[in-house]
Amino acid sequence: MKSVKVIVKGIVQGVGFRPFIYRLAKKLNLKGYVKNLGNVVEIHLEGENIDKFLSLLKKEKPPLAKIEYIEVEKTTPKNFKDFEIIKSSDYSDLGIIPADISICEECLKEIFDKNNKRRYLYPFNSCVDCGPRFTIIYDLPYDRENTSMRDFPLCSECLEEYNNPEDRRFHGETISCKNCGPSLYLTDGNEILAEDYNSILLAKKLLNEGYILAIKGIGGFHLACRVDNDETLIKLRERLNRKTQPFAVMTNFENIKLFAHYDEDEKKALLSKERPIVILDKNEDYHNYFSKYVSNLNTIGVFLPYSGLHYLLLKDEFAFVMTSANLPGLPMVIDESDIEKLKGIADYFLIHNRKIVNRCDDSVVKKIADRIVFLRRSRGYAPEPIDVNIENDKIILCVGAELNSTACLVKKNRFYLTQYIGNTSKYETFLFLKDAIKRLLKLTKTNRIDYVVCDLHPQYNSTKLAYELSKKFNSKLIKVQHHFAHAYSLLGDNNYFDDILIFSLDGMGYGLDGNIWGGEVLLYKDKKMERVAHLEEQIQVGGDLAVKYPIRMLFSILYKAIGEEAKEFLKRYLSEREINILEFQLKKNINCFITTSTGRVLDAISSLLNICQEKTYDGEPAIRLESVAKKYDNLEIKPKIKNNILLTTPLIEECYNMYVNGEDISKIAYFSHMYIADGLFMLAKKYLKDVDTIGLTGGVSYNKIITERIYNLAKSEEYNFIYHRRVPNGDGGISFGQGVYLCLSQLQDIQ
Repeated sequence: MKSVKVIVKGIVQGVGFRPFIYRLAKKLNLKGYVKNLGNVVEIHLEGENIDKFLSLLKKEKPPLAKIEYIEVEKTTPKNFKDFEIIKSSDYSDLGIIPADISICEECLKEIFDKNNKRRYLYPFNSCVDCGPRFTIIYDLPYDRENTSMRDFPLCSECLEEYNNPEDRRFHGETISCKNCGPSLYLTDGNEILAEDYNSILLAKKLLNEGYILAIKGIGGFHLACRVDNDETLIKLRERLNRKTQPFAVMTNFENIKLFAHYDEDEKKALLSKERPIVILDKNEDYHNYFSKYVSNLNTIGVFLPYSGLHYLLLKDEFAFVMTSANLPGLPMVIDESDIEKLKGIADYFLIHNRKIVNRCDDSVVKKIADRIVFLRRSRGYAPEPIDVNIENDKIILCVGAELNSTACLVKKNRFYLTQYIGNTSKYETFLFLKDAIKRLLKLTKTNRIDYVVCDLHPQYNSTKLAYELSKKFNSKLIKVQHHFAHAYSLLGDNNYFDDILIFSLDGMGYGLDGNIWGGEVLLYKDKKMERVAHLEEQIQVGGDLAVKYPIRMLFSILYKAIGEEAKEFLKRYLSEREINILEFQLKKNINCFITTSTGRVLDAISSLLNICQEKTYDGEPAIRLESVAKKYDNLEIKPKIKNNILLTTPLIEECYNMYVNGEDISKIAYFSHMYIADGLFMLAKKYLKDVDTIGLTGGVSYNKIITERIYNLAKSEEYNFIYHRRVPNGDGGISFGQGVYLCLSQLQDIQ
């Protein structure tokens, strides 16, 4: 009699894999068992149909499963009498922590089936194919007792489903019903006003009356309100201190065509099991449905319901604003004990009693240059690892940068990115980063760290954390320059490690020369990264104040271009006293810094055109500049290059001349983007004699005009072009890039 032990690695936990194995083995009359081993699945088989089993294992696996590797070892028969699922045990090998999954069609049908007594209008319905995963996990293996569902013992009917091999809830760790699962209630913060489905009905009534609600979801609380009520939206913005940042909206799929454009790739993203927020272009009817206070851009962030609670809220409704419940820069609220933080922001609170173990914000994606890219990789994706074709025998912990932060754990060729963390300059967010790292190490059973990697910037909280962690684990501390990390992130994302020229463009990063970088041309050749060109150095007057108030950047560059005339022009935006102070600072070099930032140049043009004079969220002036730009054909673009530098002073001067001569701001905005894109491409061609591939990374690469122009120029001249796919272009991918850098470097040479 044949007998084997099979180890299966991949996405095999939290996806109904063990029940599938059970049914397949029973069907083929095989004996033995299946169990979780912490991060993988172990199967013992005895019988004559083992080869057929192994063939069907790959062909008929559950829809959410992904098999990466199967290891088969012959064993001595133990004469098993039957096949069974047995209790999980520990295992130290690499595996995958399951991410959260939107509710499946079968569970959704049950919620709206009046004949289903236990699950009709029940907001927490799930099965092996859907439901929360990462957000409820305390530890692996993925068994109910290791999740927050352990607080809800199964009733007899659910237990019967759980133990029935023919039921889709067989060994479904998140299953429950009205009789045994989580419950829901609505409160004003003092007393309970309604419970269970009645709380949803009352919540909808209050939303439609213009109130703001805090709603506890899968990964945290959302703030919800109507999309067409100016007064409510103004109130929400004031209470959140979120003056202009666009709100995401949740709606049913059939409604989207009424207010936005989408193509097949965007449709696929919207309907995917991960349910990210998808950035879509508004259509001409948008303002018939939405208040101007939802989004002041030409785009709108849209996502579909992904839990039973969402579907019940949106039943017979058009759309609701659904934005993360947090003050700017702080982590989203996840616990009902913390609703004190939301009092004064939300009027009412719709709360369930299932604990959120791991905070996880919504993911955000956007289509650029023929592909969907991540602005934020979080719920639905994190912390599933990204595999890179690199040989590595070290355990590496990377703590990222400061804004839009993530951390990354590298074990072998597997890169575990945390969920989105945010702005770690804020103390509460910094604590969230520490906690996310602690939980990731626990879930991956990591007790040893060989290297801790951080940004080069000495003042980042993440850098300080890196020092702390390197001491704790007695590991080496490595610092990686910010834009190099972006570039290595691009290489790892694409598994591309040949010679390449990379544009690494963003707002700011601490440079190797101590200046502020952000418009860098990097040559990766012979396995080494080198800065070979960059944007013109400009003066950032007032340091971070020039980031918040882009007119400071405008003054600096315009004064450099046209002297006293700049002062006269800026009187339309600044008082004479303010202009004199800026001039004094500039001439005396008081709190002035050198920058090559692409973002700061775009900010200056946004200020010049009076589009945005104050940054209230990351990247706002440049984002709003892009939003007003309209395509113009036959523009004369003549970027000026000196040595290895793309000059940006002539760009600002030309935009100024166009503006004072009455050109439409949409044309000037478009011109400025094309100047930068064409100038970078011209700059690159000097190095493209020996390199046939161009790459683009960094926060500015979210700009569709610049990115798609470079992409099209590269294609037209038959250069290869690589761009991000699996990792955020911006600072959310820095930790990943830090890990790729270390894996590609000669570790023994690093001091």
